[in-house]
Amino acid sequence: MKPTMTALSPAPSTLAVVDMGSNSFRLEIGRVEGGQIFRLDTWRETLHIGACLDSRGRITAEGRRRALASLARFAERLRGLHPSAVRVLATHTFRVASNAQEFLEKAERTLGFPIDVITGQEEARLIYAGVKQVLPASNERRLIIDIGGGSTEFILGHALHPDRLASLPIGCVNMSRRFFPKGRLSATAFLAAETAARAEVEEIGAEFGRNAFDVAYASSGTALALAEILEANGLSAAGITPEGLARLRKRMIGAGDVARLHLEALKPERAPVLAGGLAIMTATLAELHVPRVNPVGGAMRLGALYDLLGRTEHHDARTATIEQFLNRYQVDRDHASRVAAMAVDLYRRAVPGPNPVAVQRLGWAALLHEIGISVSHTGFHKHGAYILEYADMPGFSAGEQHTLSNLVLGCRGGLGKMGGTLDDAGFRAMLLALRLAVVFHHGRRPIKPPRVAIEADDALHFAVPKRWLKAHPLSDLLLARERGEWAAAGHAWRSLQR
Repeated sequence: MKPTMTALSPAPSTLAVVDMGSNSFRLEIGRVEGGQIFRLDTWRETLHIGACLDSRGRITAEGRRRALASLARFAERLRGLHPSAVRVLATHTFRVASNAQEFLEKAERTLGFPIDVITGQEEARLIYAGVKQVLPASNERRLIIDIGGGSTEFILGHALHPDRLASLPIGCVNMSRRFFPKGRLSATAFLAAETAARAEVEEIGAEFGRNAFDVAYASSGTALALAEILEANGLSAAGITPEGLARLRKRMIGAGDVARLHLEALKPERAPVLAGGLAIMTATLAELHVPRVNPVGGAMRLGALYDLLGRTEHHDARTATIEQFLNRYQVDRDHASRVAAMAVDLYRRAVPGPNPVAVQRLGWAALLHEIGISVSHTGFHKHGAYILEYADMPGFSAGEQHTLSNLVLGCRGGLGKMGGTLDDAGFRAMLLALRLAVVFHHGRRPIKPPRVAIEADDALHFAVPKRWLKAHPLSDLLLARERGEWAAAGHAWRSLQR
């Protein structure tokens, strides 16, 4: 039995992706025709937000101001698009900034759409999804390198499928800031930067090195800029080579400072982060034994657009991930499906006109609520919550995984462990529906559930016919205990009986 989810809306004809990167914020809009996406509009604003982290790892006030101003401009262009047609992705800086959550709440209000902070693995998956759209069909083993502002992603794949994904915390912005402060360029600084980058890349060398690929491609703005500079200045005939990078490094050291660097095809906004990007690319080619890298378009935004198209046309990568987890953790599908069906039904009755996204997430959590049993039957909800919080889940954002994790953590046992999550009325209603579905299916067999009355807004109201309770004394006891757990958590409901 495959997991099924409700479609969020009719398939839109226009899709948009916002990429909140460490180097720049980008907006890409595409038109959907015949299962293909044709770019309508792109917008790029170089913010170097990755360089706006203070000594405590917080995004500075000036960085926040510039970021919100950029998002306000994007919001005007996105106005009128359905939420299901827009995906907003935040990458490395927003994964590591200590005040990211506070900023993202303001950013969502400014932009008018939810923001997904994605993991490095998810970033890599979307990069491959974009690159495969622009490369010709082939069975060649491909290495994709994407140097971003705060992280660098590596993907090994063939044909349509990524085989291995990795994300390293080195990017053109943070490396430039760390090793080339104020734009100063020296042989010592390049040696230190390349050594640090090689130490990171070495960690994946055994998997991504010499014998793992046939052809190497690079898809980021950094790679495209390097390739263009190398060719325009006669430093490399075609593509990115170790020899060409060495010649470029020599030119940069000779200039001594970014302000005195004169290179054909070097754009002003790229100059401050070129040295960091060059150091990462040099280290990567050396450590992975890559003789040449071919620049290629596509990358994460195009991949995200096609991923979004898949969601609207019922080819959601997240559904495939749920299916994989059901198999991997040997979930009792029949039981999980019964719990999921009842949880969704209770939630829909408790919250009139529920948010389809919430319905979808509740269904996923219910299907996966017992994955922790593969670790231990005792406290399986805690093991399941840990898996969902930290496992690589293609298609899911960090926020989505966190919600699923919290639902599974709270699906049974005391509610004291949920802390402030119960202050959110929407989450509280989802958790109530899931816990009740688990209670009703304690016997792990098909049941004919009673006709219940349920409401979950600011207060909780739940009623079960007395006759049904009398005929099901164990369920009566378990529901009474459930009532006590909610009361202890400060969310008492009215009498269960009616």
